[in-house]
Amino acid sequence: MTKLDFAPKPKLDLVFERIVDVPPELVWKAWTEPEHLKKWFCPRPWQTVDAEIDLRPGGIFRTVMRSPEGEEYPSVGCYLEVVANRKLVWTDALGPNFRPSGAPNHCTESYFTAILLLEPHEGGTKYTAIALHPDEEGRKRHEERGFQDGWGKALEQLVELAKTM
Repeated sequence: MTKLDFAPKPKLDLVFERIVDVPPELVWKAWTEPEHLKKWFCPRPWQTVDAEIDLRPGGIFRTVMRSPEGEEYPSVGCYLEVVANRKLVWTDALGPNFRPSGAPNHCTESYFTAILLLEPHEGGTKYTAIALHPDEEGRKRHEERGFQDGWGKALEQLVELAKTM
């Protein structure tokens, strides 16, 4: 089981937890294979129209989301930690090969680091997503732009997809 070695800070971090009825291996597959990620990653009617994943520390995690109005929002980051079927950590503060990033995320207007924890739980998965922010303003903007609702809808879409894989 993979755990955090620190406690999230409520003034800086957002935490999303759910129990889902699909195994960690399918949740992992949905998160780590671009053809699956594009089907669920952002809440409908938004779409993920492109994704690139190099699943290793320093590897790229890139997505392009499209709004219902047709506007595209690219996001490029890099993986910091990869523990198969248990933990993904990535940030948009760094690009591939740990190069400092040029522009902050459009959702928060500042950089953030994401931690995804997957734990086996009674026929399913305990799913925990944590967004670490550098300051209270970035956390607040991310929350106001729908962190809980957006991650919740995306997770529902992930589960729906995972049940067909």
